[in-house]
Amino acid sequence: MAAVHPQDDLLKMTHRENWKLQHERLHLKHRGHEAMHAEMVLILIATLVVAQILLVQWKQRHHRSYNLVTLVQMWVVPLYFTIKLYWWRFLSMWGMFSVVTSYVIFRATRKPLSCRTPRMVYKWFLLIYKLSYAVGVLGYLAIIFTMFGFNVFFRIKAEDSMDVGVIMLFYGLYYGVMGRDFAEICSDYMASTIGYYSKGGMPSRSLSNDICAVCGQRILVDVEEEGFIEDTYQLSCGHIFHEFCIRGWCIVGKKQTCPYCNEKVDLKRMMNNPWEKTHVLYGQLLDWLRYLVAWQPIIIGVVHGINFSLGLE
Repeated sequence: MAAVHPQDDLLKMTHRENWKLQHERLHLKHRGHEAMHAEMVLILIATLVVAQILLVQWKQRHHRSYNLVTLVQMWVVPLYFTIKLYWWRFLSMWGMFSVVTSYVIFRATRKPLSCRTPRMVYKWFLLIYKLSYAVGVLGYLAIIFTMFGFNVFFRIKAEDSMDVGVIMLFYGLYYGVMGRDFAEICSDYMASTIGYYSKGGMPSRSLSNDICAVCGQRILVDVEEEGFIEDTYQLSCGHIFHEFCIRGWCIVGKKQTCPYCNEKVDLKRMMNNPWEKTHVLYGQLLDWLRYLVAWQPIIIGVVHGINFSLGLE
């Protein structure tokens, strides 16, 4: 009679049964170490509190450097884990996003600024915003769908539908954060160089009434007409612009003046700003994800280092 190897039994187990077995082995391994575990929990809580205080102070005192370091970590940390855990699907999407966004940032930081750049920057980050928002909402609905048991009607396993929902929710939130933060970088570089007005208050060039004052191209749609792709906007000063051009100036460039004559105008009343009109809860959720992805792995690494130095396992 052939002997049955434990490895063969593990292969026959379901994923849930295997997880329960590993969980029981973990409890047996750490039984009798309650005092040490309590000390490790206290170290974790203390490190989290101290780290939170330091991060808040850094953000308040040096906002730009905090945002820059956080953005770099938001961009690099997932790359490390995707390569380590072989998450090739996320890596491929991350690569495509990084290539296109890097090109957009390259165009936005060139001097002199191309007249077509604000239009391109706005269209790209608006696309990222809409896609990330839609994917995040679909992921959230998939999670609710699973929690109420509707997956049974479609013969979908709860684990599979929940995994899809969590992944889509993370994708939506992650790229929503990245798109918003990279748009901030573009705005810092573009705000000081975009437009035709000079420091003396007079426009540096004269434009006819049917020319957009941002890109310098001809306007084909009247202000009263509804365009097939984009509309035409007219500010209170009387100057007209392509929709994507003036939105790029207003949203990405964060300007409240006419790009041509520098007259003060209330651009917020004319159009919705997807970055500033976002629901407060969604914005807080993006900030929470930024903290989770960028700083949580570093904090956990510090905790592991403290535990190792104290001989705790």
